[in-house]
Amino acid sequence: MQLTANPNASPEAKKLLNYLSEISGQNLITGQHTQTNPMEEIAYIKDITGREPLLRGFELLSYSPNINYADSDSACLTEINENKGTLKTALKWAKDNPNGIVTFSFHWFSPIGGRDKSFYAKNTDFNPKKVLKKNTDERKAFFEDMDKIAEELKVFRDENIPILWRPFHESYGKWFWWGRKGNRTAMKLYKLMYEHYTKIHKLNNLLWVWNSDKKFCYPGDDMVDVVSIDVYLQKKEKTDYKKQWKKLVANTSKSKVCALAEIGYLPDIDILRESKIPWAYFMLWSKEFCIGEKFNLKEEMKKIYADEYTLKG
Repeated sequence: MQLTANPNASPEAKKLLNYLSEISGQNLITGQHTQTNPMEEIAYIKDITGREPLLRGFELLSYSPNINYADSDSACLTEINENKGTLKTALKWAKDNPNGIVTFSFHWFSPIGGRDKSFYAKNTDFNPKKVLKKNTDERKAFFEDMDKIAEELKVFRDENIPILWRPFHESYGKWFWWGRKGNRTAMKLYKLMYEHYTKIHKLNNLLWVWNSDKKFCYPGDDMVDVVSIDVYLQKKEKTDYKKQWKKLVANTSKSKVCALAEIGYLPDIDILRESKIPWAYFMLWSKEFCIGEKFNLKEEMKKIYADEYTLKG
């Protein structure tokens, strides 16, 4: 039995984590991120394969409390509008599909300042290190934002819906504001959120997904349920992501469920089935990574959704 990091985790969260642990290396859960409320990616997959992914990803960026609408270009505004109401969509899907698995991504617009897509470090001067200091404007805004998002997440808690919660994703890089001051700063932000959400807001339906494979910045087994990595290969190749798995496990924990939290190319199911690298799930990213054949051929999608090794909706 896989124990949850949060000792007060809900029965539903415990059940989901145990399920992920049990199938790891025996099966692979299919997953797809959806960027808009119509969820065009799901319709595309179903049209091609006749099946749907078991895991579905939803985006929270439009729920960011500090969005600078006045200084955002059309691409930013389009993305915000496309994402509005995604939590209502996620809630309905989860209630209609009790066997489905929900995961959330959060491209968090910087709590203070910024322009355009201010989750990117290049578009804001927000300093995450100042969040770690008492009595700073950055810390105050950080916690205010967290409190507002917590209220949205409580709707799922109150409906007994477990969530794979992946905050501060890709903290191994410096392209998002939470990673601009290094991996350890991002890890400390994660710890602040974990403590605040579990102890103050009692969000016991969350399973905590750490998304980095860097040394010396793992929050600890007592704050993480799933270790994950995002893999965007420069070109398509036949791989079971063994290299990425070995690095991830070596730099995080050998006792946690492992996941491919974001990928651009569908994995090679023949190699994965043979190697049994214990990935619990993959989540293909949205839009052109799924729709069309720029990254993944329709025949490849048919194959992975038809294979006995994968778990579908």
